Amino acid sequence: MTGNKRIFIGSMILVLLLFVAGSHSAEARPERIVSLGPSLTEELYMLGAQDSLVGCTTYCRVPSDKKNIEKVGTVVEVNLEKIVSLKPDLVLATSLTDLRAIEKMKLLGINVIVFPTAKDFTELCGQVLQLGRLVGREKDAQELVSETKEKVAAIISKKGDRPPRTVFVQIGTKPLFAASKDSFINSVVEFAGGTNIVSGSRSGIYSREKVIKEDPDVIIIATMGLVGRSEKRAWEEYKTLKAVKESSIYIVDPYKFCGPTPGNFVSALEETVRMLRIKDE
Repeated sequence: MTGNKRIFIGSMILVLLLFVAGSHSAEARPERIVSLGPSLTEELYMLGAQDSLVGCTTYCRVPSDKKNIEKVGTVVEVNLEKIVSLKPDLVLATSLTDLRAIEKMKLLGINVIVFPTAKDFTELCGQVLQLGRLVGREKDAQELVSETKEKVAAIISKKGDRPPRTVFVQIGTKPLFAASKDSFINSVVEFAGGTNIVSGSRSGIYSREKVIKEDPDVIIIATMGLVGRSEKRAWEEYKTLKAVKESSIYIVDPYKFCGPTPGNFVSALEETVRMLRIKDE
C-alpha cells in the first residue's frame, strides 16, 4: 500500500470516527426532560435548557406562557402514568422523590438521575456542573458556576470585619425545626460571617428552650405569610432575647433560602450579610 493510500484511508477513518462521535453527542443531549425538583427546574432555565422541559412539579416556577409543560405531581408524590405518557429521555429526581416511583421508572427503562439536596456551596456548584453535562450544557454550567463564585466572593469582601453574630434559622413549626449543619442555609449563614447555633446538633428538631438558652443575636424565620408573622410574634414574647431587644428577627422567602440554586445562594447571602450588619450601620 502506497503512502498516499494510507493517508487517504487514515483520513476516511478519522472522518468516520468524528461523525460517529458527533452522532453520539447529539443523542446524548436529552430532548424531553421531566424535572421533579423546583431547584432543578430553575437551574435548567439558568443553563438555557428550558426548551427540553416537558414536565415538572406543581411547585416549580415556570413562565405563565409555558402551558405546554405538564404538571406531574408534587416534590414527593408524582403521577407515574403522566410521566410515562410524556416519553421523557431524562427524569431529574431529588432525595424527596418517592423511591418507589423512581424504581418503577427505572424498571420501565426511563433514565432517572437523582440529585440529593445540596448541603453547602461546594456541593451546589458540583451539582450544577453535573446537570450541565447531563443536558449537554457543560460550557454554560461552567460559566454559571464561575460567575456565581465571583459574585459570592464580592459579597463576602463587603461583609466587614467584625465578630461573628450568632444566628438561629427557623424553617418549620410544630415541632420547631431549624437549619442544621447539613443544610444549604447553614452554608449561607457561615459565608455571611455568622455562627449557626444549631450547627452542632445532629437533628434540625429544636426547642424554644434551647434557643432561649443560646440567646442568638439574630433570628431568621424562613416561613412566609401568616405562619411567619405568627412565629415572629411568638419570639417577641421573650423580651430578654438579644434578637428581640435589638429588633433582629426577620422573615425571609423560604424559596430563596431553602432552594439550593446559584441565584438563590447569591440572593440569600446578600440578604443575610445585610441582616447581620444592620446594627453596624
